[in-house]
Amino acid sequence: MKQLLKILVVCGAGLGSSFACQMSVESVLKDLKVEANLDHSDLSSAAGYGADIIIAGKNFESQFKRHNLRSCLIFLNNLIDKKEIREKLEPVLKEKGLI
Repeated sequence: MKQLLKILVVCGAGLGSSFACQMSVESVLKDLKVEANLDHSDLSSAAGYGADIIIAGKNFESQFKRHNLRSCLIFLNNLIDKKEIREKLEPVLKEKGLI
């Protein structure tokens, strides 16, 4: 059975903005015809999730850099901007051979 890509969208509390971003990421993935398991979480839970890709706001970049995560990290200026999401996610998906 093929393992789906795991993407985690992160914000401070793991509720509102990460969920809104998750919906935008789902839309971009649908346009790119890429299947993935998506979830959203708070910053403190992200390290234990085991995601292939973690997407978060640029304001969290320094906090993530302190952790030695194996996940690919994508930082956004605007969490719901589909154009920015696509611009930053597409090269990662190409590198992983998914598009």
